Amino acid sequence: MSYREEAYYKFNYSQIATKGIDLSGFSLEDLKALWRRTIQEGFHGICFSMYKDGQSPGDDISMEQVEQRINILKPYVGAVRSFSCIEGNEFVPIAAKKNNLKTLVGAWLSDDKEDNEREIESLISLAKAGNVDVAAVGNEVLYRNDLTLEELVGYITRVKEALAGLDIPVGYVDAYYEFSRHPILVESTDVVLANLYPYWEGCPIEYALSHMQAMYGSVVDAAQGKPIIITETGWPSQGGDLNGAIAGEEAAMKYFIDTIRWTKENSIPIFYFSSFDESWKTGNEGNVGAYWGLWDKHENLKF
Repeated sequence: MSYREEAYYKFNYSQIATKGIDLSGFSLEDLKALWRRTIQEGFHGICFSMYKDGQSPGDDISMEQVEQRINILKPYVGAVRSFSCIEGNEFVPIAAKKNNLKTLVGAWLSDDKEDNEREIESLISLAKAGNVDVAAVGNEVLYRNDLTLEELVGYITRVKEALAGLDIPVGYVDAYYEFSRHPILVESTDVVLANLYPYWEGCPIEYALSHMQAMYGSVVDAAQGKPIIITETGWPSQGGDLNGAIAGEEAAMKYFIDTIRWTKENSIPIFYFSSFDESWKTGNEGNVGAYWGLWDKHENLKF
C-alpha cells in the first residue's frame, strides 16, 4: 500500500484501547531492548520478503533461498503471508508448511491476463495440495486500476468454486476503505483482508496507533460480521517523510511494539509488513520503500 489522498473512518465498534508507549520515557537502548523482546515473544504473522539485493519481481527464486528465509522467521511467528504463486513464490507456502507455519497465500493479479491465469491455477493447486490456510485472490488491484471490480469478483468466485469443500477461506486484500466503498468485496469473500498504513496517510507516529485503530473500526463496520485479518501494516526505519509521518528507527520500533501489543490484546490476526528490507522496492514509493523490514537486507535483526 502506498500514499492515498483521502482517509475514511468509522467508530461503531468496541475494542481494548491499547495505549502506545511514550518515547520520551525510553532511552534508545531501552527502546531497542523492548523492541527485541517483543519480537522474541512472538506474534501472529509476517509478510514474506522474497528478494535479495540484485533480485526483483520477474526473477525466478529458488526453494533453497525461500527455505533459508523461512528458517530465520519461524522462531518468531506462527504464520507467513506470500504475495504471488509463480516464479518461486509458490515455494513460500510449501516451505512454511514444512516448518509447521500457517499460510496466507496470495495470487498476484494485474492487467496481464496470461500471468493471472498462471497465478490462479497455481493458487488452486497449492490449496488442493494442502499448502494454503487462507487464499488471497489479488492485492490492491482496485487501487492500481489493473482490473475492473467485475473482473476481480470473477476471479474470486472462480477460486471459491474451485476450493469448495476444502474449508479454505477465500478473500481479497486491499486498503481498509475499499470494503466500505465496494460491499460486493465483502459479500463475495469469506474473510476480509485489510491493509492499514497510518504512515501512508501522513500520520505522526504519536497518533499512529489510534489512527490504525480507527481504520480497523471502519473495516469492522464493513465486514458484516465476517472475520478480519490485518494483512499489512508497518513503519519504515529510514528513507523519507510524508507530511507528519517521519521514517526513522525510533518510530519504526514504537510502531511495531504498539501494533503487536494492540493486536494481541484484541486477538486480531496480523501479518506485519515486512520481514526483510528489499532494495528493489523504491520507484513509486521513493527510497522509503526499501526499509520496511524487521530484518535488514543482510537478514540481521535491525535493532
